[in-house]
Amino acid sequence: MTKKISFDIDLDFPDRDKALAGLKAARAIIVRQDRTEKHNTGVYFQNIPRDPSTNLATIDYKEAEKLGYFKVDFLNAGVYEGVKSNEHLKALLAKEPRWELLLAKDFVELLFHVKEYSGLLKQYSPTSVNQLAMVLALIRPGKKHLTGRPWADIEKEVWTRPSDGSYFFKRAHAISYSIAITVQMNLLVEQLEEMD
Repeated sequence: MTKKISFDIDLDFPDRDKALAGLKAARAIIVRQDRTEKHNTGVYFQNIPRDPSTNLATIDYKEAEKLGYFKVDFLNAGVYEGVKSNEHLKALLAKEPRWELLLAKDFVELLFHVKEYSGLLKQYSPTSVNQLAMVLALIRPGKKHLTGRPWADIEKEVWTRPSDGSYFFKRAHAISYSIAITVQMNLLVEQLEEMD
């Protein structure tokens, strides 16, 4: 029996269109109730059947995966716009963020992915990348039921796949987003300090 490997590759860019410029890639599609839509982020670098006039794949992304094609998601992540170099990014990553800023609604509203969840951040007051990742997981349908429960309960259940198939954040994705948010926090603080 051959084991099937499932790929889930997400790449973050300040401007996804610039990143895709000049690359030979077909845009993924989503088929919903006999209606075809362009996938927001997915592209194929394989020789997948495509419409030559639109450069859209002609196979729904879920069916394409079953056939062995793999989609790469090119994501817009404006969080990186102020990063000047790889060294600058490494310095932002190495710096412990000022976690107390997650209690300030005005600051949270500037942040990638959590801007609408200042109340939840205030409720849990995360003080680590892992705790912030767990808060990110709570905003997904598959884990909303954990909201209001203590950290110990959340830690036991937050990374378990929901039995009803509802959407949830896998730990790797939540940690990645959490790290991106801490980079943005440090970048915003740095920019404010430069203005003083």
